[in-house]
Amino acid sequence: MKRLVTGAGGFLGRALVEKLLARPGADLRCLVRSEVQADRLRALALAYPAAQLEVVTGNLLARDDVARAVDGVDVVYHLAASLKGSPADIFLNTVVASNRLLDALAGPPRTIVMVSSLGVYGTAALGHNAVLDEATPLEPHPERRDVYSHAKWRQEKLFRDRCAHDGHRLVILRPGVIYGPGGAPISARVGLNLFGVFLHLGGNNVIPLTHVENCADAIVAASEHPDAVGQAFNVIDDDLPTSRRYLSRYRRDVAPLRTLWIPYGAMQALSRTVEWYHRYSRGQLPAVFTRYKTATLWKGTRFDNGKLKRIGWSPRISTRDGLRASFAWLREAKSA
Repeated sequence: MKRLVTGAGGFLGRALVEKLLARPGADLRCLVRSEVQADRLRALALAYPAAQLEVVTGNLLARDDVARAVDGVDVVYHLAASLKGSPADIFLNTVVASNRLLDALAGPPRTIVMVSSLGVYGTAALGHNAVLDEATPLEPHPERRDVYSHAKWRQEKLFRDRCAHDGHRLVILRPGVIYGPGGAPISARVGLNLFGVFLHLGGNNVIPLTHVENCADAIVAASEHPDAVGQAFNVIDDDLPTSRRYLSRYRRDVAPLRTLWIPYGAMQALSRTVEWYHRYSRGQLPAVFTRYKTATLWKGTRFDNGKLKRIGWSPRISTRDGLRASFAWLREAKSA
């Protein structure tokens, strides 16, 4: 069975590729954007001499590259998406690129495992400390969210609609904050760095972390379980820290940080002021903070991972060990 991984050169992509290479009879094709990423994957494969690895360097926006990538594959792990850039770039490389991939997959039904995000849920409507699980309604106003969450919402809808029409077997994974050595230091769910001061906005809210290795395990488990087809799964680890605890450990184990805690009520008042001035100035000041965005990130939500556990997954790396290794890597990176 030949498997394709898009976005294989990314943080999560490399972890997934290694999981798949380690499996008996591995026959893997990876689509990456650059030769540097391709060389890294080939070096990774040296530890798995029994595995077959083919690396395609190309772009999902180029029809010929996509055709080469999907030729003869049985399972597609779609991780490719744009994390940052202008709104146009994010939608182009997330939604339009996904549409090109689905066009190329027209024909015999395949198994498609799409990596989405917790950002597709309508958390603004939830009460304080409400539990988010797979039964939580999806975002009713994606245009009012950040650009990344909006693009992932569109991407997921595209996959659900096209796979239902074309007969593909679709599995959706919705990770929380993916972390680990090599990853980003602090999620926006904890707060934002502004003019040299870190605005701590998360307070005692739980941060929905998932270690990159645990997330890769979840993707493989869901792709191989017969009951996973047609289902969506949240990917969140156990023993999650609060934002306050995460920030405290970061300051202790990585680097000192000037912080200012802003309570949720004060943040909503600030967001209301930003919205007013955005209208008053006729858009001269971007509406970086809105009451809706603030509610989606910092109101306070709890998270459930029971559905994923019911198909046999469990977090192999504990949050305690994962944070220790991640902070050690960040400390070394800062001192290098």
